[in-house]
Amino acid sequence: MIIAFLFFIVSTVNSVTKNITVNTDALNEEKEKILGSIPEAKLTFYAQENEGNLVNFRMSVNGQTKYFPYWRNVSNETYAPQFLYNDINGDGKKELIVILTQGYGTGILEQNVHVLHQARTNAGEAYREIIVDGPRTILLRNVRTNLTKSEAIITILNRKKTYNIEKIVTGPEGLFSNIVTDNLISYEVVKNHLIAKMGAQIGPGIFIGSFYITYEFKDGFYQMESIEFRWGE
Repeated sequence: MIIAFLFFIVSTVNSVTKNITVNTDALNEEKEKILGSIPEAKLTFYAQENEGNLVNFRMSVNGQTKYFPYWRNVSNETYAPQFLYNDINGDGKKELIVILTQGYGTGILEQNVHVLHQARTNAGEAYREIIVDGPRTILLRNVRTNLTKSEAIITILNRKKTYNIEKIVTGPEGLFSNIVTDNLISYEVVKNHLIAKMGAQIGPGIFIGSFYITYEFKDGFYQMESIEFRWGE
């Protein structure tokens, strides 16, 4: 009798534990919020909010689920994630482009981008993420800058151009030692091209323009097709 009673207790505890696990998963899904959807692709994105950030991203497509545990976006709705669906590599099929904001502030904006291609698998169509070359790395490889009291000198792919900054700088004490490009990084899709934009700053609160990097899909990843500097943009 004692043995049978103990077996009944253990079985009951195991059953309750299993129920608790299932209920916890359900609660996690209840904490999710819908971030956006693309009806054309039958895509819906979800995430959970935690300490001012959106985390635990989940994508639902045609009844299947894909998780992105390392994605993060600030929870400020002004900088909500962007979900775009465009053919940015010219293959006749649309790609999924997700733009996430990592940080923001006065004179600061840092975004990153994720591009997913549709791929045929044994289980049907699925999405896989493709590498996008970072804009910081692209600038390091292709751009050289120099800053004096009166001039900003920018050399792109051995093409040198000089900009007069005397009218926008009241004195040399506010200048950086060189042009800074790390404070403003954003992405957009223009005419089916993925573009990264990096602001050029010569002093606290003094921006002179932006570098625009246009991407192309080549050799299995997105890399620079062209780069230009636009004064005052």
